[in-house]
Amino acid sequence: MTTCMPRQAWLTLLRRFHFAIGLFVGPFIFIAALSGTLYVATPQLENYLYSSVLTGTREGEPQPLAKQIDVAEHYLHHALRLHAVRPGLDAGQTTRVMFSDPALAVSEHRAIFIDPVTLAVTGDMTVYGTSGILPLRQRIDYLHRSLLLGDIGRFYSELAASWMWIAALGGIALWWMTRPRRVRKPVTRSRLMAARHWHSLLGLILLAGLLLFSATGLTWSQYAGGNVDKLRAAMNWMTPQVNTMISGEVAQTDPHAEHHGHQHNAMAANAFNPDAIDSILALAQQAGIHARLLEIRPPRTQNQAWTVTEIDRRWPTQVDAVAINSETMQVIDKIHFSQFPLMAKLTRWGVDFHMGVLFGLANQLLLVGFGGALCVMIVLGYRQWWLRRPKAASTNPVETLTQAWLMLPTMGRLGVVMITVALGIAMPVSGISVVLFLLVDIIRWKRAQARQNAEPVIY
Repeated sequence: MTTCMPRQAWLTLLRRFHFAIGLFVGPFIFIAALSGTLYVATPQLENYLYSSVLTGTREGEPQPLAKQIDVAEHYLHHALRLHAVRPGLDAGQTTRVMFSDPALAVSEHRAIFIDPVTLAVTGDMTVYGTSGILPLRQRIDYLHRSLLLGDIGRFYSELAASWMWIAALGGIALWWMTRPRRVRKPVTRSRLMAARHWHSLLGLILLAGLLLFSATGLTWSQYAGGNVDKLRAAMNWMTPQVNTMISGEVAQTDPHAEHHGHQHNAMAANAFNPDAIDSILALAQQAGIHARLLEIRPPRTQNQAWTVTEIDRRWPTQVDAVAINSETMQVIDKIHFSQFPLMAKLTRWGVDFHMGVLFGLANQLLLVGFGGALCVMIVLGYRQWWLRRPKAASTNPVETLTQAWLMLPTMGRLGVVMITVALGIAMPVSGISVVLFLLVDIIRWKRAQARQNAEPVIY
């Protein structure tokens, strides 16, 4: 084994590793690509399905936001804490009044939709996350993120994100090392050669997107995402947050608040004056908040300020925010996108691009094409495997990751181990999956040896 030439040894290891990723992780990447494509392709469908909820009266004078909040609170059967308000500033838009409901999951809020002109309640549904997606895309998002299995299912998306960039770079390296020399005369390709050609071509075209989606996907993951946050904090790459603390004594909190149920929620809802929201909005607009899509959040405690944040992610600079003291009606802090560190800007753009909202329809169409091409590339990879699969296992040499690793020089083996351990620490799910790869590898090796030993010797 160790007499193999170094280049051929590395090529063998790369081929076997790329095959293992494709065989075991490929289905998860395929599901992530397909569900992600559905997610970015359905905003218009969601707007159509919920048009009666999202559309209000186009003509007439909008009522104050305070009255709209009052209508939403009276609509509820029990008191819930006001989480945020997204005012309908353009004609025909409804205002979204969002409440924190303990019956809902993390990042979910109960939204009451109000016609700003007539004060009619047009809808009552659950919205999700900063993007505020509605039930249709929320379901697709859960499928994309966790296969509808909750936190357990999030391992699948982290597995896909952890390996996608490795598979992409490994595939490009494999193509470069084995690419055929150019010939002037036409060559008739076999089915295997055609599948390999298109698989490699799509990999080259999609490389930048694969790296970007892998990186942004890891920022949302459970375990690798925590390590990414630590790195961003250490390098001062975190997204700046507006300071909402008002100088003075910090309000005391009730250590048994969670046991007070709806009574506590009602107290929290009355810890601020909702009538101030119209003045808060006007002051924020004077302070430079110009986007038409805004989110206004009331203070959680009496020692905190209101915040008004731009949420129009179609344009990469409309994420400014201000904090306003409702007692003095003064802006106590403001954050402008121009003040973001470069890496924070890149992170913001990357996440918005990943979600298909950056630059609107153009981003959607690009990602739909990317997702479809990625699914085709994965299918072509499986087709290659199917066309070149061994016809009879007992007559073919046993090719395993372990054997390929043993072919490397000593320093090469040590380097592979060190890189694998480092990546396993940074991305724990990928580290666990490597162990599973090796277990499957060892089982295949042992079974192949047993078959070879059981074969009769012919003299």
